[in-house]
Amino acid sequence: MKQYQTYIFDLDGTLLDTLTDLTLSVNYALRTYGMPEHTRDDVRSFVGNGVRLLMERAVAQGAANPLFEKAFATFRKHYLLHSLDNTRPYPGIEDMLAKLKARGCRLAVVSNKFYAATQELCHHFFPQTIEVAIGEHEAEGIRKKPAPDTVLEALRQLGTSKADAVYVGDSDVDIQTARNAQMPCISVLWGFRDHKFLTDHGGRIFAHNPSDLLV
Repeated sequence: MKQYQTYIFDLDGTLLDTLTDLTLSVNYALRTYGMPEHTRDDVRSFVGNGVRLLMERAVAQGAANPLFEKAFATFRKHYLLHSLDNTRPYPGIEDMLAKLKARGCRLAVVSNKFYAATQELCHHFFPQTIEVAIGEHEAEGIRKKPAPDTVLEALRQLGTSKADAVYVGDSDVDIQTARNAQMPCISVLWGFRDHKFLTDHGGRIFAHNPSDLLV
C-alpha cells in the first residue's frame, strides 16, 4: 500500500469502536421520552452522517416528531457524560498510529461527531499521536462531511497540503468526503460497514487491519 506523509482519519468505526456507547445513549434518550429502543445493529446502520441524523433515524418520525429536539438534547448530554464508558481503540490502532508518527507522518482526525466529543475522545486515547481533531464544526461556512471543508481545515491546521495526504475511513460518507477533497481514500474493513457495502459505494483501496497502513 502506498505510503503518505499526512493521514486524515475518521473516528467512529475507524480508530474507535464507539458503537456500544452510542447505542446506550440513543436508547437512554428514547427511553426517557417513551419511544421504542433500538438494537446495536440498528444503531450501526444509523451512524456515519453526524449525531443529529443518527437521532433522526432513531426517533420515530424523525425530526418531525414533536419530542425530537428534547430527545436529541438528552442524547447529547448523556453521550458527553458516557462517551468513555465502553469505547476503545480497535486492536492495533494505537501501535499503527505510533509507528506512523515515528516515521514523521502528520496525523489528524475529522469526524461528523459533535466537536466537544471528538476533542475529548482524541485527547483521551491519542494524546501523543493525533495532532488535530475536528468534529462537526460550528463555525459559519464550514460544512460537515461529505463536504471537504473539515478535511481542508485539518490540513490547514497541520500546515500541510493534500498533495501527499490520504483520508482513511469506514463508510460511504468517508469515500465521498475524500472524493470531494480530491484525495485518495483507504476504506477500513474492521469498522461499521462491510466490504460489499464499501465497494458498492465506490471503495477501491482497502485495509483489512491497521498494520496494512504501514506496508
